[in-house]
Amino acid sequence: MSKREDYEKRCEALLTPIAGANHVEIYDIEYVREGSEQYLRCYIDKEEGVSIDDCENVSRALSDALDREDFIDDAYILEVSSPGLGRQLKKDKHLEKSLGDEVEIKTFKPVGGVREFTGFLTAFDEDTITIETPSSNEGEGEKTVFNRKDIAVVRLTLDF
Repeated sequence: MSKREDYEKRCEALLTPIAGANHVEIYDIEYVREGSEQYLRCYIDKEEGVSIDDCENVSRALSDALDREDFIDDAYILEVSSPGLGRQLKKDKHLEKSLGDEVEIKTFKPVGGVREFTGFLTAFDEDTITIETPSSNEGEGEKTVFNRKDIAVVRLTLDF
């Protein structure tokens, strides 16, 4: 297990009871380097949406727990936030909740000369993700199946 994975797993163990006490769920945790800074980002969610108070309460409690446990060797910045409207769908539980929703898929390499696709998430399994693009007439849309290993990002589309 890499240092990053270890930190994320240990943080999740600390965050789980804190999230429960604050009536939020853990959406994702990531420990990443951006420029010269390390960030420990914890994304929380709940059905009616996350408030600033939710983020503040969870952040304070998690910061105290991280200070007590002191398992992260590097200096880092802790961020607790909502995953946002255009949230990435990284895990199967994210995909499951988003079946039927419109998503954007970006691939590492062009597929038919294109790297960005938009459609409705219709299915997924361990190896693939399927979207359906609405057809111009009343018939069934066109289904496109992507190998997960070829996908750089899957996220919900933003509707304005």
